[in-house]
Amino acid sequence: MSRFKNLQDTIATKAAPKAGQAPDETVTSNSSNSTRARAREGKKAIVGYFSEDMSRQFRMLAVEEDTTVQALIGEALDMLLRARGKHPFGER
Repeated sequence: MSRFKNLQDTIATKAAPKAGQAPDETVTSNSSNSTRARAREGKKAIVGYFSEDMSRQFRMLAVEEDTTVQALIGEALDMLLRARGKHPFGER
């Protein structure tokens, strides 16, 4: 017997629609439906690892400017591309 059998049964029970209730649209196995946030659709992550101090500085700057770290990084990438003679394509 699988040690996860009870967990699998619990998940299956919660995912199954109750009598007289339409199935929940978010619990589907259709590959065209995504759990990704709509704001992320059509976008790809650009990832980097930085020091704790750099991370702290970006978070503090984001709070001071009432924005997000992602917006600050996007602005920095736009500036880098322009400085190198490239056009920053697309929406962030």
